[in-house]
Amino acid sequence: MNYILFDGTVRNALLPFTFTRPVADIRVGILTIREKWERYLSTTTTTVTEEYLSEKYPMVELEENILINASFLPNKELAHKVKALKRNEAIFKGEEVIAFFSLEAQEVDFSTFTQIEFEGDVLQIEHTWDIFSKNAEALQADFDFITEGRTTAPISETNSLIHPENIFLEEGASVEYSILNATEGPIYLGKDSEVWEGSLIRGAFALCNNAVVKMGGKIYGATTVGPYGKVCGEISNSVIFGYSSKGHEGYLGNSVLGEWCNIGADSNNSNLKNNYAKVRLWNYATEQFEQTGLQFCGLMMGDHSKTAINTMFNTGTVIGVNANIYVPGFPRNFIPSFSWGGASGFSTYLPEKAFEAAKVMMARRGVEFDEKEANILNHVFELTKKWRNY
Repeated sequence: MNYILFDGTVRNALLPFTFTRPVADIRVGILTIREKWERYLSTTTTTVTEEYLSEKYPMVELEENILINASFLPNKELAHKVKALKRNEAIFKGEEVIAFFSLEAQEVDFSTFTQIEFEGDVLQIEHTWDIFSKNAEALQADFDFITEGRTTAPISETNSLIHPENIFLEEGASVEYSILNATEGPIYLGKDSEVWEGSLIRGAFALCNNAVVKMGGKIYGATTVGPYGKVCGEISNSVIFGYSSKGHEGYLGNSVLGEWCNIGADSNNSNLKNNYAKVRLWNYATEQFEQTGLQFCGLMMGDHSKTAINTMFNTGTVIGVNANIYVPGFPRNFIPSFSWGGASGFSTYLPEKAFEAAKVMMARRGVEFDEKEANILNHVFELTKKWRNY
C-alpha cells in the first residue's frame, strides 16, 4: 500500500515552522511525525504539501493510496485501523478526517465514503504551542514504542541515576558524571549523542542522534533536542528541531526552535507574564495576536533565525524564518521573516546575505545548502514581505 501524509487544515496555524516544511516533518516527542508514521506502518511515506515545498518533499501517487492527516500522531490502535482501510473508507475523529483510502486521481467526496469514527485517544498538533505543551505525552509514547523489547546500552557508573528503568541509551550514546532523574518521565539518548560532565537532567527528555548537552547543562522536562543539536544553560519544556544550537548559559522555556537556529550566549526568554495572565501569540492566518489559553508560553522561532549575545525576549514572542536579532532591550513580540535588528528597529535581511550565513553554518555540519533550500527560502522571503513594514 502507498501512504501519503497531507498537511490538512492546521498548516497555517503551525507557521512559522511550516514555512519551510510540511506538517509531517515537525518534531514532537522523540521523532518527527513522519518518522512516527513510517515506523508504525513499516514503510516510507510521501507528502501532499504546498507547491513550493514539493521539490524537496515530493508526492508519489499510485493506483491505490491511503492519505493520512499529518497533524495526528499515530499509536498502535490507530495505525492498525489505517492499515485496514478499504476502498471508499475514511477514518474520522469528530469532524476531522484522519485517513482515507483513495484511488489515483479520484475526486474525494466524503459523503460517498463509509465514515469510521476513531473512538480511541489520539494526539493532534493543531497549534505551534502544542509542540511543547503536548511534548510530554508524545515523548512518553515514542519512548515506549522505540524501546519496547530492547535493552539500553550500558550507562557509565560515574552517573547518578534515579529510576534507571526509565533511561535508555542507543548505541554510541555517552553520559559521564551527570545526574539523570527519570521520575517524572523517560530519558532517551539517541545514537552517538553526548551528555558532558556535570549536567543535571530531569525527564521527560530526548536527546536525538549526534546531539550534545554541553558541560553543566540544566534541563527540565518535557524537552527534546533534535539531531545534531547542541545545548547548554537552563532549558525547560522546549522542543529544539535538528541542527540548532543553544550552546551557552541563558534560559529557554516553553519554546520551540526550528532547524539551523542559533541562540547567543546569555540570551533569555520570558515564559510567564508579570501579571500571570494567559499568553497571546501572533497568528499568521488572522494576522493578529490570539489567545493560547496557556499561562506559560515562551519563544517560537522559525528556521535559520539567530540571536546575538544577551538577547532578551518577552513572553509569547514569534520569530519568522531567517531573522537575525541583536542589540540590547526587548524586541517586538512578532518579528517577521528576513528581519535584521532588534529593540531599536529592524531592516530587511536580504536573501543573498542570509544564504551566505546558511551555507557556512550548514557546511560545518556536513550539509549542503542546495538549490532546493534556496528556492524554498526565496519563496518564503516573497511570501512574508507584507509583514516587513518597519
